[in-house]
Amino acid sequence: MSTTLAPSLSDIWDADRSWTLKTYSEHHGYEAWRRAIHTDPAKLIETVKDSGLRGRGGAGFPTGLKWSFLPKPDGGPRYLVVNADESEPGTCKDMPLLLANPHALIEGIAITSFAIGSNHAFIYVRGEVVHVYRRLLAAVNEAREAGLLGENVLGTGYHLEVTVHAGAGAYICGEETALLDSLEGRRGQPRLKPPFPAVAGLYARPTVVNNVESIASVPGIIRGGADWFSSMGTEKSKGHGLFSLSGHVTRPGQYEAPLGITFRELLDMAGGVRDGRSLKFWTPGGSSTPILTAEHLDLSLDYESVGAAGSMLGTRALQVFDETTSVVRCVTRWTDFYAHESCGKCTPCREGTYWLKQIMHRLEAGQGTESDVDLLLDVCSNIEGRSFCALGDAAAQPITSGIKHFREEFEQGLHTPAWELFPYEANAAFSGATR
Repeated sequence: MSTTLAPSLSDIWDADRSWTLKTYSEHHGYEAWRRAIHTDPAKLIETVKDSGLRGRGGAGFPTGLKWSFLPKPDGGPRYLVVNADESEPGTCKDMPLLLANPHALIEGIAITSFAIGSNHAFIYVRGEVVHVYRRLLAAVNEAREAGLLGENVLGTGYHLEVTVHAGAGAYICGEETALLDSLEGRRGQPRLKPPFPAVAGLYARPTVVNNVESIASVPGIIRGGADWFSSMGTEKSKGHGLFSLSGHVTRPGQYEAPLGITFRELLDMAGGVRDGRSLKFWTPGGSSTPILTAEHLDLSLDYESVGAAGSMLGTRALQVFDETTSVVRCVTRWTDFYAHESCGKCTPCREGTYWLKQIMHRLEAGQGTESDVDLLLDVCSNIEGRSFCALGDAAAQPITSGIKHFREEFEQGLHTPAWELFPYEANAAFSGATR
């Protein structure tokens, strides 16, 4: 695997006013859409299937296959919904993409909508990112005024409306069925499945729900061809992706590279761990993925390899922590987040995250009991696989993986506070901050 990056989605991020239609058009923007609108929709779906594009929102399900699950047209509407409710701690790829190059998403929406037979697409954006919401609105208006959206697109008779919707800031709405409920004006809570969105999604009509990066990757596939896209990556994890490096690295940021690049290669590109410190642990896909350690430095970052190592590639949010970090303190903060964001619909998650939070705070304060570590594992086993959506698993996995790799540190919480084992001053000194 080489250390060559693959700037495709990020290739114009440093261009002058990269978010405008003018700049995007100067860099092959909407060429794929002009070609796709004169192509058989079935052929478009087949091209995306052949490319090997997998969902970039975390699950990694084949994108073209997901589109093909829609039932045959029955004369009623069908919808495309883009999930831009980026909420996972550590995940920060979709918002920079929308801020720097929103037209890549809009072109992808146009091609995807045409391919699946939809005339109305929705972009569900996290409500707190007002600047991104405004930029998307402006980009949609630009595309509509240019005749790329709206009535009689490019004179072909095809109609496409794109609605940008701001959510209310609930993490649970990153789950596709909770997002659909929120989009319909109800409280965002996961639905019981089946039926799946492909059969009964938005307004009980056939719906495709995809992540921002998944849809934004489509124009490149149509323009460059399935073979171009599948020439990157590994046998089962094709193409390029945005890797978000944050935490204790010298140069945090977005690194767009082929899937299958190793963590060591990315870390080297980011200048290594800050101030010459040593790597202690890291997450491959945000806080909901089981943590890994320095033993996994040479891990290939593809779905299969990361899964075999006991974690998940997820959203490729690589959070890096050095030896000054308390695992217990870090996991406690994540647990607080999941307890706060639980929608409360199902008992395992609602009650389980509450108890995980209490136990983690005891251990952080050095006031744990001898049974607390095993109790954590017991509570986690009663949450994983037993909740309506993946939030329950997300809350349990940092704890179970933390205990797996650093059980001794958790057991130290029976008698010594985390802030004594890992003083705040040590972190402040190496980050240039003050307490």
